[in-house]
Amino acid sequence: MDFVLSEEQEMFRAMFRDFSAKEIAPKAEEMDHEEKLPLDLFRKAANQGFLGATLPENYYGAELDYLSYALLVETLAGDCMSIAVTLATHVSLVAMSILEHGTNGQKEAWLPPMAAGETIGAFALTEPDAGSDATHSDAPHPSGTVLQTRATADGDEVLLDGVKTWVANGEIAGLFLVFAQGPEGGESFLVPADSSGLTVGYREPTLGLRSITFNTLHLEGCRVPVANRLSGPGEGRMVVQRAQDRMAVALAAAGLGVAEASIDIAAQFASERVQFGVPVAKKQAIQEYVAEAFTEVEALRYLVYHAAWLADQGGDLSVDASVVKAFSARVARSVTNRMVQVMGGYGYMEDYPMARKYRDARALGIIGGPTELHHVRVAQRVFADLDVEIAP
Repeated sequence: MDFVLSEEQEMFRAMFRDFSAKEIAPKAEEMDHEEKLPLDLFRKAANQGFLGATLPENYYGAELDYLSYALLVETLAGDCMSIAVTLATHVSLVAMSILEHGTNGQKEAWLPPMAAGETIGAFALTEPDAGSDATHSDAPHPSGTVLQTRATADGDEVLLDGVKTWVANGEIAGLFLVFAQGPEGGESFLVPADSSGLTVGYREPTLGLRSITFNTLHLEGCRVPVANRLSGPGEGRMVVQRAQDRMAVALAAAGLGVAEASIDIAAQFASERVQFGVPVAKKQAIQEYVAEAFTEVEALRYLVYHAAWLADQGGDLSVDASVVKAFSARVARSVTNRMVQVMGGYGYMEDYPMARKYRDARALGIIGGPTELHHVRVAQRVFADLDVEIAP
């Protein structure tokens, strides 16, 4: 792997930074305090090609390679992680799932409006009695199956019944990718937001990522055409696993962005904050915090870029995605915690962006599958040839 970005990738990164500095950074604190995501900002992002970042040009996408896309998520997360995760949900989980598994008709119907920002995608997997472990999407469970949402055939339509929780982008979505239990196992369906029997319910109040709408989704006799099934019967597990692998890399890039931005904020503060006649940056304890954080961020950077490069090669991401996601969650939490300490009481004040970054970074250990789940996947790889079965 060549660790030097190409001239085109450097050009893209400069464009991402310019957009984020002008359009996102000035509004980040306001969005967090008001707990709103301005849709006009998403329209501007769509005009730049960001909402169709990895989609082909024939679907009006920007056709970025996955490393360039990771640079986009990293950059946006540096200013506002809520924006980055909302975009990654739309692109990595929904749009790319349609691109990879959809029919020509599904692609032509949904990808152009998604790239244009006319339709935002949401991912509906998690349920009240089941988490986000795709490997058990169709396995036996004391209550019947892990996926309690049911897909029942009714002629050329399918009836969906169930409840989904923690659906990111729920309130703003025009299209939901819904996972349900069918007669042959897990299945996935493209469900328009205006479908009869679909109701977007309660929005979860969250510690961080306050601009993202996490909602409960109710499906009560929700009718969708059989033609809206994504991939074949019983292939939902494969669809969700591939989507989660892509999302893990994107979330790792978001963790990189929030961590490196936190160092910049704290270092600037330390260079300006004077105690006993000298900047606190001259204190050895402060230097230790910053140096350790910087080292962790650089280690994470290479893991993120390598995983994105691997995605571009079409390789198996399952282990690398879990490694980089788990490590990113740890680094983002560790770095933001240290940088709060560098800033002292000011780092703990809502008047400074460090508090928001600290709250947002904590979410990375939960969203996109908890760190413990990713550790199980890594352990399964380690013990695969030693005849030891590892299960969650």
